[in-house]
Amino acid sequence: MPFEDDLSDALRRTGEEFTPDRHALVTAGEKRGRRLVARRRAAVVGGSVLALAVIGAGSAYTAGLFDAAGASGAQTVAAPPPLPRKGKGTGTGAVPADRLAAVFKRLLPKGQLSEVEARGTGDEPGPGVFGVYDDGYGKAAIGVSLTRTDPAGRSAADVLKCPDKNFIEHDACEVDVLPDGGRIQIFKGYEYPDRREPTKLWRATLVTPEGYQVGVEEWNAPAEKGAKVSRVDPPLSASQLKEFAISTLWRPALSDLPAAGAEPQTPLAPVTVADAGVILESLLPQSGLTVTGRGGSGDYGYVVLDDGKGASLVQVNAQQGMGPALAGRFGAADATTLPDGTKVVVEQQPGEKGGADVVMWTVDTLRPNGLRVVISAFNSGSQNKAATRKEPALTMEELRRIALDPKWAG
Repeated sequence: MPFEDDLSDALRRTGEEFTPDRHALVTAGEKRGRRLVARRRAAVVGGSVLALAVIGAGSAYTAGLFDAAGASGAQTVAAPPPLPRKGKGTGTGAVPADRLAAVFKRLLPKGQLSEVEARGTGDEPGPGVFGVYDDGYGKAAIGVSLTRTDPAGRSAADVLKCPDKNFIEHDACEVDVLPDGGRIQIFKGYEYPDRREPTKLWRATLVTPEGYQVGVEEWNAPAEKGAKVSRVDPPLSASQLKEFAISTLWRPALSDLPAAGAEPQTPLAPVTVADAGVILESLLPQSGLTVTGRGGSGDYGYVVLDDGKGASLVQVNAQQGMGPALAGRFGAADATTLPDGTKVVVEQQPGEKGGADVVMWTVDTLRPNGLRVVISAFNSGSQNKAATRKEPALTMEELRRIALDPKWAG
């Protein structure tokens, strides 16, 4: 069964109401951080280890606050994406679009502002402003999004967590705690993690103790996608981004939005091991390999290996209770059943994250008790970068041996 069908089955199991199109999963602008929760839940219950790895590394950073191009993500002109038409709204509508546009303009340094589009607190899918700003050094797209979230919930933790550089390449990321207990992340990265275009994306994300969430994004081009770079860096410095996000001028709109409900504090899916990365390293071949990088936590872990022929990423995910969600995948004709009832799917395919000539070798296993261990190896130290070798450092047989090792069962 194709991956999309398998993922769709898993999504129905969790009751999430959205399409399993993988690019659509990164569509931004969903209120109360639903984008982040939905993506994590989709990955946990149904995706390949690749999808799980990306979630763990902060893949939410691949989408913009105002990416309204739809499932294709194509942006063909240097203009702000269209804002949705007015709908039922998310708040009382006490703060209209023109008032938010005025705040947006007031907070920007002296310069020219054009192509402004805004949503008020009574507009779907929630309040925000987008414009093209020019301080004399080149036009730059800037957007702000206002939402409510559970400040103690997983969504807030996800949106504030700096991504793993092995998966989302970036220049800087830090999280500061403000005097009022709020937290703000300043991120300096790129519109495309594989840097296939030179467009930079800088972001400030604020979460306050009241559950107010402000996201500010800026680019060094007049549109987030499809426009030529117009300047070296986005116009606002890190300190300016911070001041823009924490401004009290956004508070009337934020307080007009309904408070977010408390998020469940229980894990999204039972974890199988305390640290998958530790088990993975213990099962590597004993000679000829050097571990040059490692990361992950809980049921996900990765290592970067080098045998003298180039870097090779290896990542693993181990989860319990996955049998019903993956019945389609492991019921397909290409699945092999071992004498003990364990099902195995072996795949060799191109990489999925844009690195030139990258290949991905995967061994996916499901034991009769529902334990799933899936391991993938690449011929590059990062999926976003070009291949560093012809084949991964581990053979298919070595990957199979690691995935089927009894250590995963505890």
